[in-house]
Amino acid sequence: MPESYPCKQAARRLYEIAQPQQGFFTAKQAIRAGYAEKVHTYHVKAGNWIREHRGIYRLADFSSAERPDLMLWYLWSQNRQEVPQGTYSHDTALSLHELSDIMSSKLHMTVPKEFRRNSRIPEILVLHQAHLDASDVQEIHGVGVTRPLRTIVDLLRSGHVDRSQLKQAVDEAVRRGLIGRKEIDRMPHDKLQRSLRELAGQRA
Repeated sequence: MPESYPCKQAARRLYEIAQPQQGFFTAKQAIRAGYAEKVHTYHVKAGNWIREHRGIYRLADFSSAERPDLMLWYLWSQNRQEVPQGTYSHDTALSLHELSDIMSSKLHMTVPKEFRRNSRIPEILVLHQAHLDASDVQEIHGVGVTRPLRTIVDLLRSGHVDRSQLKQAVDEAVRRGLIGRKEIDRMPHDKLQRSLRELAGQRA
């Protein structure tokens, strides 16, 4: 395929889209940048793009990110308006906050209750359906991740992480100022808050 000025413009626009996404981009984004759908296969075969998943590519000459898997599945979670719906949570969020050495073979992601996919959910993902407020989420490695307090709350509710590991995580989060004791006090006075207070070494 001969190089032309319009092609250079499309390449520049695509790079601008992919740059904040660690080199990743979707087929829709490529089309918006100026690449017709019929040329996507050409760019993969030519070695310009790497096909990472159905409808998701990565620029071959883009330097590798520390955690490329996070951006890949974050883009996978986009809705039709191209807004990511997934937020990394539970075990994955605990690890990203460096509050645990738990090495899960799966990536845990919280999605809205109305989240649907026509295709099969990738085996690497464990999806949890719940509503998250904006205050529950922060950005790490360019993707949405539940904040430490919300992460601990989710893990307490799920009950699949050993309590001693959660206590270590809470102790570390409090020590580093990631969770404030006042935050725990402001939670509704219920069984969950009592559990958090106990983990933080506070009187119930």
